[in-house]
Amino acid sequence: MGMMEAIQLFFSRYTDFQGRSRRSEYWWVFLANFIIGMIVTLLLTVIGGGLGSLNVLGMLLGGIMTLYFLAILVPSIALSVRRFHDLGQSGWLFLVFMVVAMIPLLGFLAVIALYIWFAMPGTTGPNKYGPDPKSGHDVGVFN
Repeated sequence: MGMMEAIQLFFSRYTDFQGRSRRSEYWWVFLANFIIGMIVTLLLTVIGGGLGSLNVLGMLLGGIMTLYFLAILVPSIALSVRRFHDLGQSGWLFLVFMVVAMIPLLGFLAVIALYIWFAMPGTTGPNKYGPDPKSGHDVGVFN
């Protein structure tokens, strides 16, 4: 799965908390959002007046970026839940990780643990959350 396919799948399954998502889908979307964040931060620094004091263009750019991240909040949570499903775990674990992430030192460790867990391969074959997305069978995503 390539980046464009992963992003298309990410937005087509906007509020789908059922089923499973592959590692490649999660990490391509993560990379795309990271790159977007870095580009906007660079633009805010260069033409927006700096991160400390924003001019009008910087405020506009910051507002657009805020709207973008609000728009991808729900699909990002859904993707993380589906990633846990691919690992054979309950999607509610994502909530546990987010609560622990609010604790100063434990939060840093929780985020690292989450990324390590999401880097692990999913369960082979079908599990209780659905068919294996790597199997090549139609899982009803584009229907």
